[in-house]
Amino acid sequence: MTQAPRSGSGRSNPRSGGGAGGNRGFGKGSKPASGRTGGPKSSGGPSGAPKSGGFKSGAPKSGGFKSGAPKEGGFKPGGPRTGAPKGKGGSERAFRNERFGKNLGPVTKRTHTRRPGKPVISEHHDPEGIRLQKVMASAGVASRRVCEEMITEGRVEVDGEVVTELGVRVDPKTVAIHVDGMRLQLDETQKYYVFNKPRGVVSTMEDPEGRPCISDYLKSTNKHERLFHVGRLDTNTEGLLLLTNDGELANRLTHPSYEVPKTYLVQVRGPMAHGVGAQMREGLELEDGFAKVDSFRLVDSTPGHILVEVVLHSGRNRIVRRLFDAVGHPVERLVRTQMGPIRLGDQRQGSIRVLGRHEVGHLMATVGL
Repeated sequence: MTQAPRSGSGRSNPRSGGGAGGNRGFGKGSKPASGRTGGPKSSGGPSGAPKSGGFKSGAPKSGGFKSGAPKEGGFKPGGPRTGAPKGKGGSERAFRNERFGKNLGPVTKRTHTRRPGKPVISEHHDPEGIRLQKVMASAGVASRRVCEEMITEGRVEVDGEVVTELGVRVDPKTVAIHVDGMRLQLDETQKYYVFNKPRGVVSTMEDPEGRPCISDYLKSTNKHERLFHVGRLDTNTEGLLLLTNDGELANRLTHPSYEVPKTYLVQVRGPMAHGVGAQMREGLELEDGFAKVDSFRLVDSTPGHILVEVVLHSGRNRIVRRLFDAVGHPVERLVRTQMGPIRLGDQRQGSIRVLGRHEVGHLMATVGL
């Protein structure tokens, strides 16, 4: 007798909530997805941007969105994994065993380098210094043996010059060392953190009015580090805020000439007329001058509400809110999810995490350090 095929061998019914299974919008306590979505993939938006299908299914309160801050800080990037490739000789990537942070892949914005014509001792050789491979190993790049391979493969630069000799000694206090385009952090006193700022928190370290501020979220071990925030988020805006004591990096990240991109998720009232995105990309005249977004992408919609992702490099005060006011869609909720190469991901709201050396290297490459 012919055996009937087993039921369920090819599921025709998707899992519950699959149509909105990517990013769960701003739902209270919602967890970001692991990268799968039941809806079609979006064709636009920057790398690491959340996929469409971001609203929680079911019967949400107040027109489709639950109130209150989510436990997870925004949306988990749904882009592909970005593992840095191995070197030319098959050696390991830099910072392969990094404890903190995320691997952001290879640096695409390389600094200008000078390659030596012949294998001669570098002009940066300091007889009283420390061997280059030892400095690299101490900075967490890789083991000393792997660092030697990186040097001979031409992946290491000292003050902009590619060094391929193993006998080079340097003074780590006076030189800038790059591996695969990433600046090594040789000063252990410099600290770098990401803070997922909740709504209602003031972007200051201390507030004379007694309102919640950044220092309220610092651990006791961090309070003595004299950190300052890079840029600002207004009191009602949530999301990514960089904290550091590296003044040079902070100045470059906020200087308009470096045009560091920032990504925001914006919740507004819907429906939204056709052409609003094109209008914001072309630019609008505000009270303090012309302004525009670099990209505009509809993430999802529910009855009465729209979720939009915008990317812009302007750091002007309340620029996102003013742009949406200008097109007739006042912002209901605003979350910054990315600054330069650094993403908020699934970091809990109100938490502070250490940036890994790989992330710091990418951040510095973004502003030419």
